[in-house]
Amino acid sequence: MKATWEKVFEYASMPVHGTLSRKLRKEVKLQINAGPVYTDAVIFLGEEFVRIVTSKDGETINTYYDWAKIDFVSTISAAP
Repeated sequence: MKATWEKVFEYASMPVHGTLSRKLRKEVKLQINAGPVYTDAVIFLGEEFVRIVTSKDGETINTYYDWAKIDFVSTISAAP
């Protein structure tokens, strides 16, 4: 399933110039395994994990997901 999830994350984001990270598209929100809904997040697609980087109250939050433990991913955007 890793290849499928990689495609979903790639669809929901765009590359950050000069890095291996990807930034969520402005019109897209992301949810993994019924966890928090991410907006304005940066995604790193590692070989063994996915890292989601967000900011809140002046702090940087890194959340890690094991590829094998991702059951589903939701992308959320405005209706056409």
